[in-house]
Amino acid sequence: MYHNPVFLALDVPRLDSAEALARKVSGHIGGLKLGLEFFCAHGHHGVHELHKIGLPIFLDLKLHDIPNTVAAAMQAIHVLEPAIVTVHASGGQAMMEDAKAAANENTKVVGVTVLTSFDENDLTPIGIQDNAHDQALRLAELSHKSGLDGIVCSGLEVGSIHKQWKDGFFVVPGLRLPDGSKGDQKRIVTPRQARDNGASVLVIGRPIRGAADPLQAARDIEATL
Repeated sequence: MYHNPVFLALDVPRLDSAEALARKVSGHIGGLKLGLEFFCAHGHHGVHELHKIGLPIFLDLKLHDIPNTVAAAMQAIHVLEPAIVTVHASGGQAMMEDAKAAANENTKVVGVTVLTSFDENDLTPIGIQDNAHDQALRLAELSHKSGLDGIVCSGLEVGSIHKQWKDGFFVVPGLRLPDGSKGDQKRIVTPRQARDNGASVLVIGRPIRGAADPLQAARDIEATL
């Protein structure tokens, strides 16, 4: 567990804007989450620049390919020294095993279960008959069996998964404040609820990035935990 579990999702197109925001709120968050938008725009250079702030880096790359390719990608980011990296649990056991084996020894590899923008209406068309909760539990069990450190799931499932995987590392995105806009998220809880249910890391983006005063928003969220 991190003392401050909040990882700021820096899904912004400009490196200078990302760095300025991260520095502004750095005293009230526990780490920085860099996703596909950031990594595709700024690559290794951008990650190195944000490392200078001194917070743990979570590379949310959601790797999903054949085992050999994912292992090679994991080795390619060793130099970035990420604290956390995501792979898609739906990539299967062999892929996850190879991803973990190829990761830096200090990097937690976590399996993405069901995206928080998904509900049953999204799962059925892609051939998944279970509800989001049961599918997340199934993929969490597979991630555990594959030797990963933990999983990514919504705050609605983390409590059930935590009961089955006592020492797992649980990343929960899709968090919103009680009066906040859902945006494109469907399965949401508050940061406090997720923490109480067993979340290790709380990924928070728009409630801080989109606030009129991001620093005050970060302080307010920190005060609820």
